[in-house]
Amino acid sequence: MTSLDHATLEDKVALLSGASFWRTHPLPEHGIPAIVLSDGPHGVRFQPASADHLGLAGSLPATCFPLAAAVGTSWDPEIAAAVGAGIGRDARVLGVDIVLGPGINIKRSPLCGRNFEYYSEDPLLSGVLGAAHVTGLQATGVGASVKHFAANNQETERMRVSADVDERTLREIYLPAFERVVTEAAPATVMCSYNKINGVYASQNRRLLTEVLREEWGFQGAVVSDWGAVSDRVAALEAGMDLEMPGNGGTTNAEVLDAVRSGRIDEELVTRSAERVGALTGRHVTPTGEIDVDAQHDLARRLGADSIVLLKNDGVLPLGSGQTVAVVGPFAEELRFQGGGSSNINPTTVTHPLDAIRESAATIGATVTFARGCDKEAGGDSTGSLDEAVSTAAAADVALVFVGLTDGEESEGFDREVLGISDHQADLVRAVAGAAPRTVVVLSHGGLVTLEGWHDDVDAILDGFLLGQAGGGALADVLFGAVNPSGHLAETIPLRLEDTPSFLSFPGEQQHVRYGEGVMVGYRYYATVGREVRYPFGHGLSYTTFESSDLTVEVTGPDTATASVTVTNTGDLAGKHVVQLYVATTAGPVRRPVRELRAFTKVTLEPGESRRVELALGRRAFAYYDVELADWVVAPGDYTVQIGTDAHTVVLEQTVDLAGQSLVGPLTLESTVGEWFGHDVVGPLLVQGMAATMTPEQQAQATENPDAMKMVESMPFGQFVAFTQLPVEPRALEQLMSLSRGEEHAHV
Repeated sequence: MTSLDHATLEDKVALLSGASFWRTHPLPEHGIPAIVLSDGPHGVRFQPASADHLGLAGSLPATCFPLAAAVGTSWDPEIAAAVGAGIGRDARVLGVDIVLGPGINIKRSPLCGRNFEYYSEDPLLSGVLGAAHVTGLQATGVGASVKHFAANNQETERMRVSADVDERTLREIYLPAFERVVTEAAPATVMCSYNKINGVYASQNRRLLTEVLREEWGFQGAVVSDWGAVSDRVAALEAGMDLEMPGNGGTTNAEVLDAVRSGRIDEELVTRSAERVGALTGRHVTPTGEIDVDAQHDLARRLGADSIVLLKNDGVLPLGSGQTVAVVGPFAEELRFQGGGSSNINPTTVTHPLDAIRESAATIGATVTFARGCDKEAGGDSTGSLDEAVSTAAAADVALVFVGLTDGEESEGFDREVLGISDHQADLVRAVAGAAPRTVVVLSHGGLVTLEGWHDDVDAILDGFLLGQAGGGALADVLFGAVNPSGHLAETIPLRLEDTPSFLSFPGEQQHVRYGEGVMVGYRYYATVGREVRYPFGHGLSYTTFESSDLTVEVTGPDTATASVTVTNTGDLAGKHVVQLYVATTAGPVRRPVRELRAFTKVTLEPGESRRVELALGRRAFAYYDVELADWVVAPGDYTVQIGTDAHTVVLEQTVDLAGQSLVGPLTLESTVGEWFGHDVVGPLLVQGMAATMTPEQQAQATENPDAMKMVESMPFGQFVAFTQLPVEPRALEQLMSLSRGEEHAHV
């Protein structure tokens, strides 16, 4: 039984920072054991002895599941939940109470070195998958730590950079995923990020940690710092940051004690945080049993296969019986299946592509040959190895070229500088494509890579991102058609780095990064400005075909609706299809993206099977964040519900009119001339009153020059009255303002 009723101030303060690198302080006399936290988010990186947060020291073996970059492309909350549950099972065996993950930050720039840990450039997709991961993990009894809150979108200067982002952009892009996870999945903890937000460190940001996270969203758990993210322990405590990790020998505990004793902070503040940390005891597990290596590995393989994206296919895939398949490239022998840094897992076992391809080929009578072609790192090439790859490819029916990014090119701690694969790997692709009858490129990477310079030379491209320890088997399953690919891009693949919306501001300068693109992140920007891309957000091919038809949208309230659409598998193979619903509108006083993802679901269909899919659209599906009202608003007007095969390709649409809510607020003398004359109640009275005071000559001039009012529409009305010497009494202005407030007793 946990109770702090009789705990001393020193006891309570002790709970608020780690006893060691991965453990909290126990208070056995109060029924509070030490809580063990461990890195995630795609597996358990448990270090029972030596400890580091950079992924350099060893950890106990655990299952490495597909990374968020791959799970994001699954567009499937069941996949995300299964990853969470699998991690939870390993955590219970290892005695880990809280797993640090999932990471749900937005992929603002494709250069972010930690993008492999994040799901998407879209907050809805990130939030749905993140909530599913937390639900799956916590169903095992192990707690989650959703991270990194907030606006942690780069590694450059991550310990001190200020993400300077406006309120609407925060609310519409960078906070919704966290909001969804908190309100739908109730994570045990939320981890605050290293960076500043608008000049205030995340760990000391009361507005985010208390006003938004707790008071608006109702978060009941503990806020934990990222490791080493606290620069002022007392200020962090005042802001709502409960648990500082790791331990520091009691230095900051003394600072908190001094702050209480000097009267700077009230002991009640310490008590509340201590109670939240103490409540984590409910997640405490006792190590038991062993990891079921085979079952977990098989699960990782199944989940990975459903996360693979078929970007291009000119009929070469799936591979068939009797073919000679040349496997080329260093990533075929040694698959890169996870990212570098604090999330680096010590896998229980690893399946590499070459081994899995040989096994799959044997079952259908195909022959496999292999040539490495080049080394992963530049500078390891030799003319002979490239020549061998070319000759091996020329003698085969089809060549599979495995290329990608290395840990040296992307990792926690630094951002990338270029988007393409290395030049020597691109040379390998072109050389093989010039020799082989048919060529398939298989990609392994965390952050996206551009395909320029070789895209048009190859017949198919299979994008695996980072698939975890069973990734080789997952890739083989898709290559040979044991699994029909169903992944769809969770971020846009641009033609050039210069085309990306954050190009001019990423990663910032002089410890500030300005989010100048606002809400136009990812596909929102590309689609709105008509920028050509290589492959849009939501793109993904299949070995079968699907058709959407008969879209109907029923308005269910002033700002809600329900959409229904029929999806048919028109091909010859069973497959999974992602229904993507976007909403387009120009309603309201703010610039909206040309369309935004507002609902999605993944369905499995047999050949010829049709299914009616229903998607609920709550008010947030139509809303924007109004900075003047400090609230979400659905403006009256037309909203077009669109079904797309991706963010750029709309196949069905229907427009509905929503009543929304009135955008006309109370008028003041600071309101503009346009707002006064445009008010549905006050405007006509104002026009009538002005007309009564105008001479026939003035009325004629107004009729002859109807655009004159445009010159003063943005002028505050009080200044307009003074400037034009409008003959209106102050008492009449007060009465008009009363009318705008809905005070019907006012008379003009």
